[in-house]
Amino acid sequence: MNLAQRDQNVIWHPYTQMKTAALPVPIVRGEGAVLYAEDGTSYIDAVASWWVNLHGHAHPYIAKKVAEQLQTLEHVIFAGFTHAPAVELAERLLQILPKGQSRLFYTDNGSTAVEVALKMAIQYWNNLGTPKKKIIAFRDSYHGDTFGAMAVSARSAFTAPFWPYLFEVEFVDVPVAGKEEQTIRQFETLATGDDVAAFIYEPLVLGTAGMVMYTPEVLDKLLYICEEHNILTIADEVMTGFGRTGHTFASAYMRHQPDVVCMSKGLTGGTMALGATSCNEKIYEAFLHDDKSKTLFHGHSYTANPVACAAGLASLDLLVQDETQQSIRRISQRHAAFAGRIQHLPYIQEVRQRGTILAVEFNDGTSSYFSDLRDTLYSFALDHGVILRPLGNIIYIIPPYCITNEQLEQVYQTILGMQEVVSGTNPYPRPDKTVLHD
Repeated sequence: MNLAQRDQNVIWHPYTQMKTAALPVPIVRGEGAVLYAEDGTSYIDAVASWWVNLHGHAHPYIAKKVAEQLQTLEHVIFAGFTHAPAVELAERLLQILPKGQSRLFYTDNGSTAVEVALKMAIQYWNNLGTPKKKIIAFRDSYHGDTFGAMAVSARSAFTAPFWPYLFEVEFVDVPVAGKEEQTIRQFETLATGDDVAAFIYEPLVLGTAGMVMYTPEVLDKLLYICEEHNILTIADEVMTGFGRTGHTFASAYMRHQPDVVCMSKGLTGGTMALGATSCNEKIYEAFLHDDKSKTLFHGHSYTANPVACAAGLASLDLLVQDETQQSIRRISQRHAAFAGRIQHLPYIQEVRQRGTILAVEFNDGTSSYFSDLRDTLYSFALDHGVILRPLGNIIYIIPPYCITNEQLEQVYQTILGMQEVVSGTNPYPRPDKTVLHD
């Protein structure tokens, strides 16, 4: 029995209908932007393993730093104790985070980073004696799969069974091209109320919505409205952080900066699970009180895990190097050039690009996440040696920064080949669980 078959006897995979899904591809090794399967097949990881990998798989420098930390301190309770990796990582993050951030709270992943941000914002107003309950979010947003994060995310098939248990949120349209003024009007109407605690947003790029993009100018207007009406702002930079949009954080594109920032994914370069939520001094001071009930009662067993923090420090070392920054610019430029090449081709509805993120939306008459086209395109890419994870009829690239020009070209050529699949001139077979990856 091979690894994929053994997997099927014991594992329940995320976002996977286990009854109909193809057998998973067993990966045994990674190097740079390439993953190697049990059968010897190699794949370019064009989605950075769910957007987490910044510098390439099994990076020797990060591995060295993690190994060194494991020989010193693997973990310690973070209530009443501290350690150097956590302090040093917080110090370095606060130097590169949006202006005004002054404190860092560690968590385990992106969803929990969002949970902490929401709890900070809601309890902030309670601690001041002026409770506010409403949260504003974008209609098609995604902020995670824990209950608070689900509540501020789009009401969709992902969250449908839980709708009765989610708290009420005021949703506004995403201010995509042509809808900017409409969103601003919606936002202004909501902001005039006195019960709005916070606005949470994915800055410039809504990931799970299909890499939907909007401009810094319109987000700046929304943030200004929040400042005018004393509404806290939460930037969910879990996906956009650490260079993905061209800047270290997407918030750098705006003049008005958030009160709270959520981080995860690229925080450790894809090596360890770690999340963090930063805030400005105004929010932090609202929790300082002789009354212990005003404490932020939140924590995780693995809060500020030293090994994960060591991985984060190593990833930051690599991120600030000239070579990495040049690669971010190189990938951004090549994405832009490819977008220009294909934007007017048949069956391509729209091409969107911001920094190292490129999205290609195919015009196949559907836009559902559950479209059969999704599975067909996914299998087509795998058979061409590329890992792409379509969002319905949308293909996106968000690669490790070490990806070479030749590897990028292979990814681009794979996407070009998908045109024939969408048009029907190449009736690529649908994946069959009984034959794929035996």
